[in-house]
Amino acid sequence: MRHHAHGENAHHHDVWTGRATNRVQWLLALIGAACMALGIELAVDSAWTSGSVPLIMAVVGCIAAGLLVLFGTLAFVHVALKVDKEHLEVRCGHIGLPRRRIPLSHVAGATYTSHVTPRHWGGWGYRWRPEKGTAVVVRRGEGVVLELWDGHTFTITVDDAEAAVREIEARLGTTKPPGAPAH
Repeated sequence: MRHHAHGENAHHHDVWTGRATNRVQWLLALIGAACMALGIELAVDSAWTSGSVPLIMAVVGCIAAGLLVLFGTLAFVHVALKVDKEHLEVRCGHIGLPRRRIPLSHVAGATYTSHVTPRHWGGWGYRWRPEKGTAVVVRRGEGVVLELWDGHTFTITVDDAEAAVREIEARLGTTKPPGAPAH
């Protein structure tokens, strides 16, 4: 994460970056890999005598469950937040997917929250709840809540969320909502 000077005379850089990581999800990824290994082991060295259909179902089931758990957890082992002059971009996992890019002109405000939990959002990952909005939750702890001009909210877990809010708020003075009259 890039650290910035604090205080009233601090200026914002062209790009602010932050991230959050969940080491527990590495354990879940290992469980997914173990399921895949079990499926491969069954396929290669099977002594099943009850027929080939149950064996095929077990192999496919183990490999499919392993792939789902492995890639599902690796996609949300960390989140990266980038704020530049015109956009805010959220990228998840090692390949950056899912990704969401929000023009700052669509952001009405940003708020620091000290307590984001997967339990409140229904789990880890890219979440949507009608009463809460959308979120990217990779761990418990601090986060940023964006209030968008369309009335929706978007929450992101990120380390040093207070600095992220300061950077976003500093940039919002130069943006206007879509369709807003010029002063």
